[in-house]
Amino acid sequence: MTTRRSYLLSGIGAFFSFPFLKTNIPRLFFLPEESVDLAIVRSEDIEANVRAAVEALGGIRAFVKPGHIVFLKPNVSFPTPPEWGATTHPVVIRTMAAMCMEAGARRVIVADFPMSRPRQCFERSGMQELADTCRDFTFLELKEESQFENVPVPEGLEVKDLAIPKALLKSDVFINLPTAKSHSATDVSFGLKNLMGLFWDRRRFHQPLNLHQAIVDLATILKPHLTIMDATYLLLTNGPQGPGKTEYARTIVAGKSPLAVDAMTCSLAEWNNRITPPERVRHLVLAAERGLGTLDVTQLRVFRKG
Repeated sequence: MTTRRSYLLSGIGAFFSFPFLKTNIPRLFFLPEESVDLAIVRSEDIEANVRAAVEALGGIRAFVKPGHIVFLKPNVSFPTPPEWGATTHPVVIRTMAAMCMEAGARRVIVADFPMSRPRQCFERSGMQELADTCRDFTFLELKEESQFENVPVPEGLEVKDLAIPKALLKSDVFINLPTAKSHSATDVSFGLKNLMGLFWDRRRFHQPLNLHQAIVDLATILKPHLTIMDATYLLLTNGPQGPGKTEYARTIVAGKSPLAVDAMTCSLAEWNNRITPPERVRHLVLAAERGLGTLDVTQLRVFRKG
């Protein structure tokens, strides 16, 4: 009997067979030429914002097919309430899980590897209550090294290998659900930075490594099919944890290119009390130089609502 893993390991090689560990999105997930590259939706209704943004990108069925296993990566790294803007709003998570199930997903996994005490993070961010009441997903608490598997980083300049979740490697679709916030070390913490919650030894990304370059190394192997930026509450200062200055922006930014979503999010506000174009964020510049996308969102097709 052919297993999912043996199927993924066939073809051009074990590592590059994983659908979200490729340079390009698989053909199955290409959208029509007339579709937009980015969607920005703003209203008081968080669920409606998420649904409208995904619909503008071709609809959830352009990404999720019947029988798929979907891996959702929110940011629940800190024991803070959603209104602080440091964690992904539970309604964004709930809505995406529901949409994936509506598209026929066999299973939806929601997982993160918190920076602080996991139980406090999950409870105060609203993640635990969501997991207890929502039946559309499986909540996976990443806390044991045995839950991770080491994979190579062929294009890595700072990092040559990383241990990432086995559940992610077994999934068909990877959707990133970052929150929009400032960061003391990297200026901003958006989609690319959110990927840091997907490997075991996070200390490696700091001294003596170049943090910005290491983030880009990670982005060369982890390529979400879809990024939904939760910009409902923006943490403008004292990120990544807060408390700090916040703005109730009521916005969702969505796109197929993680770098384009990050670049667009830079324009939503002043981060750390200053204008921060994407050209000023070192890891975004390095990602563009590595061919991971464009910082020039004026060249992209953008859908706006609200």
